[in-house]
Amino acid sequence: MQPYVLVMEDEDALATLLSYNLEKEGYRVVVAADGEEGMLQIDERLPDLVLLDWMLPKLSGIEVCRRIRGRAETRNLPIIMLTARGEESDRIRGLDTGADDYLTKPFSMSELIARIRAVLRRIRPGLADHLGPTEFRLLDHLMQHPGRVFSREQLLDAVWGSDVYVEARTVDVHVGRLRKALNVEGTVNPIRTVRSAGYSLDLGG
Repeated sequence: MQPYVLVMEDEDALATLLSYNLEKEGYRVVVAADGEEGMLQIDERLPDLVLLDWMLPKLSGIEVCRRIRGRAETRNLPIIMLTARGEESDRIRGLDTGADDYLTKPFSMSELIARIRAVLRRIRPGLADHLGPTEFRLLDHLMQHPGRVFSREQLLDAVWGSDVYVEARTVDVHVGRLRKALNVEGTVNPIRTVRSAGYSLDLGG
């Protein structure tokens, strides 16, 4: 499962440079040129991490950060702020608003990628060591639609494909493995069983 990074950056040249370097490192990237578009992208599909410019049109990076932290389904979404505002008071404000990390422009692309890896490791420690490929695909699908309830049949089609015959109860087995992997740190289990309906991923935390 490729980590999905949403880049909110209105400077075309920098957005292109970020996309190129992140994709080269194996990340899937979507770019939003203003804060409102970025929030729409988050509503459409929840990213694994947001790279957020402070000085965005329509909706500032600080306001975007505040809105992300104010919603139950996105409050734990990792955010790294990228901005030309390098004063100590700006860094403090960005971090206090909810950014997980803060990098001042101009920055080293190698350092940014190292910081992305560090934030993702901190948010989801050791997850890759505990998930098989099917559990990764299952988690990826659930994370695209947090809060939505999927039946076993819907999960079979999405994860295994409609052209493959798999017993519906196979979903239960893989959900069980995924729950065990997600709970390796003793955290609250985010996968909810909805009686007679299926499964849902709750990211409220």
